[in-house]
Amino acid sequence: MSDDADAPKPKKPPRRKIAAPAGDAVPPAAVPAGSAPKRRRKPAAPPPPPLPPQTSLWWAAGTALVILALDQLTKWIVVHALNLPEVQAIDVIDPWLNLRMAWNQGVNFGLLSSDVEVMRWVLIAVALVICAWVAVWLFRVRPGRLAQVAAGLLIGGAVGNVIDRLAYGAVADFLNMSLPGWRNPYSFNLADIAIFAGALGLVFQPGPARPAEASDNSRDGPRKTR
Repeated sequence: MSDDADAPKPKKPPRRKIAAPAGDAVPPAAVPAGSAPKRRRKPAAPPPPPLPPQTSLWWAAGTALVILALDQLTKWIVVHALNLPEVQAIDVIDPWLNLRMAWNQGVNFGLLSSDVEVMRWVLIAVALVICAWVAVWLFRVRPGRLAQVAAGLLIGGAVGNVIDRLAYGAVADFLNMSLPGWRNPYSFNLADIAIFAGALGLVFQPGPARPAEASDNSRDGPRKTR
């Protein structure tokens, strides 16, 4: 045997592992042939924003009760305490403000007056239908305070006049406002003023925001003005 066979064989130097540079993505594992790549799941949609709390209707109810109480109190004072149906007229600040008794069988400010009994019940039914319609609108729309106050004025005044028609057969009108040289032939009451003011408030109330504008504001928040 030769000395070359007994000599140890030289060892191969180990292979150096080249580390991937930082920040480089590791290549994905090879996809076997014939298998479809997995699709990434879309992120779940964010939950819808919570609904705003329902607006309370205390402003409408409170306004209606206050107007109804004041209307019936003033009518009781005029009819029973001052006995205006017998006295007929009391000058307060003549001619600007006077008390003139008038039993109104029509609508506000003496309009549509009629002695027919059927007209009395027709006007009662119309007033109750209007009150019911306004009440349903309040529960559905849940408007702001100003609209609620207007609705309360209308409902309280209408119910006050309905009570008069049921109790006396006609509405007790007693307020009269005239001018120097001109005598106003019509009388009215607190309920008439409330009905008129409430109707105007409901007609001229600002409309709600459009759906597109409301959704944009809810997503992006209030827009900043430059």
